[in-house]
Amino acid sequence: MPGGKISSREVVEHFGAVAVVARDDQGRICLLRQWRQTAADRLIELPAGILDVADEDPLTAAERELGEEAGVAAREWSLLTDIFTSPGFAEETVRIYLAESLTAVDRPDPEDEEADMTLDWVGLDEAVDMVLRGDVVNSIAVAGILAAHATIALGKRRRKADEPFDLRPRNLARRRTEALGPGADLKQVP
Repeated sequence: MPGGKISSREVVEHFGAVAVVARDDQGRICLLRQWRQTAADRLIELPAGILDVADEDPLTAAERELGEEAGVAAREWSLLTDIFTSPGFAEETVRIYLAESLTAVDRPDPEDEEADMTLDWVGLDEAVDMVLRGDVVNSIAVAGILAAHATIALGKRRRKADEPFDLRPRNLARRRTEALGPGADLKQVP
């Protein structure tokens, strides 16, 4: 800070997360409605999940979440963007992918809040309109929808899905992995 002043901050630690704009052969994307207690409402979101398995590759996590939440798998993956969701107080970063060439897969029985989730397939242009009308307010979904539109409709460069995720938070995951071991479910409190 200016003059060498030091101030304290509370920071919410996070494992990082992945989200997926899944686009079918008809040009529609998968949107979910999920209850979010902090908003006291059902928000429109993308399939997504926390990177809560020790040292799990982000693309592997995205593939798993897409199958669990949308019941599809993708043959083609590209990276849309990486974002900080709320850098003023949280270290959560999210890697957002574009998934195409989809095929149906069996969904596991949903648990917890996923049991109340609903799924809809919406044209990408309509999804952009939903963002601009204020129907989509989840920051991850806003970023993903607009990045997908720029990539697809405007022909912007597609990035490789396996680019390094340099923004991925490491502190919380490192401490939990040390306590629980490699490959552990990091949501457990040691």
